[in-house]
Amino acid sequence: MSPELISILVLVVVFVIATTRSVNMGALAFAAAFGVGGLVADLDADGIFAGFPGDLFVVLVGVTYLFAIARANGTTDWLVHAAVRLVRGRVALIPWVMFALTGLLTAIGAVSPAAVAIVAPIALSFAARYGISPLLMGAMVVHGAQAGGFSPISIYGSIVNGIVEREKLPGNEVVLFLSSLAANLVIAGVVFVVCGGLKLRGNPAAGNRAARAAPVPQRAAPRSAELRTHPAPATTPSTESTDLTPSRTATLTSLLALVIAVLVFDLDAGLTAITLAVVLSTLWPDDSRKAVGEIAWPTVLLICGVLTYVGVLDEMGTITWAGEGVGNIGVPLLAAVLLCYIGALVSAFASSVGIMGALIPLAVPFLERGEIGAIGMVAALAVSATVVDVSPFSTNGALVLAAAPDVDRERFFRQLMVYGGIVVAVVPAAAWLVMVVPGWG
Repeated sequence: MSPELISILVLVVVFVIATTRSVNMGALAFAAAFGVGGLVADLDADGIFAGFPGDLFVVLVGVTYLFAIARANGTTDWLVHAAVRLVRGRVALIPWVMFALTGLLTAIGAVSPAAVAIVAPIALSFAARYGISPLLMGAMVVHGAQAGGFSPISIYGSIVNGIVEREKLPGNEVVLFLSSLAANLVIAGVVFVVCGGLKLRGNPAAGNRAARAAPVPQRAAPRSAELRTHPAPATTPSTESTDLTPSRTATLTSLLALVIAVLVFDLDAGLTAITLAVVLSTLWPDDSRKAVGEIAWPTVLLICGVLTYVGVLDEMGTITWAGEGVGNIGVPLLAAVLLCYIGALVSAFASSVGIMGALIPLAVPFLERGEIGAIGMVAALAVSATVVDVSPFSTNGALVLAAAPDVDRERFFRQLMVYGGIVVAVVPAAAWLVMVVPGWG
């Protein structure tokens, strides 16, 4: 049995054990990375840790720390009330506002995870406050980020268009952007309907009064402590005051500073968020005393463990091995759809841009034969590799999971995993059918 096949089978075993035994999947993945990396791939510790997502670790810790402080001093409550006033009490519009906001941020140049890190905590706080499905709100934020993610001036768009130009393939920046925008808009519409968005169109005033009067319902505790949410901090305001206290004003200023630092000065979102959180903690220690305990540590372990194992797969060549095997298939349309599926599946656990950077060159040989349109193929790969970022193992999905307050995290994790699986199963085939089969470009 080849080392590549062994590494894939071990990944399947990790999923099975984590699902059936309620063990933190990240801990299992670290053990698997140690076993497979050391015994099968002959990697040393440095080789195994090469895939550890240090940047994502800091983003998860920093953003959840900062927004734990914002929840503790009532800033998120103030933001929720402001959002309700902005849409004149029409709660059903809020998910679409969040979709448009993240789409705008990525379209003008924000990295997708940075946009999600900024918007997701606010959106999910609103969802908890008004009884909106966290899956609905989280999906709207992530799909919004991907909807704008391939504009000609965006990070993703610039990278993919650069790869196309380097490989001397036909390209169309507008088609790439509109393909991603249309795909994510359609998916967001389906999710909005399926997850109860239409029910939010009832009597908004009465619904809002009821939501403000009633506490957020507590769900049943999960079977294990793997992703269990921490108790609400004792410092959470018990009143409905929306006054701008000094601590709330400072927190709002910090959130604005985070946006400016990331979008204007291109600073790291995680390091910036931690720095701002430390400043707030120093000035108002009572408000933030329990904020460190509110950091989503189980989620951090889960995501970092899985991505470290994926890094081992990359180091030992498993991902390239699978892609090359598909690329050598003699039937171009079949190879195209399989490449879309590989892009979706691997991207659910790894960097979307990295996967596109690997798969587009693999598609070059049969694209050069002219049997498949290059523009449509590139668009299909781009859509397939990014819409799956709702997976809890991707950066965006992990941010959504970590940002959700007052939820059973194990249950929410499973919802995101199932939804991500559905997207992986359906979207690549749909993108292939719409964009590749007609022969665009």
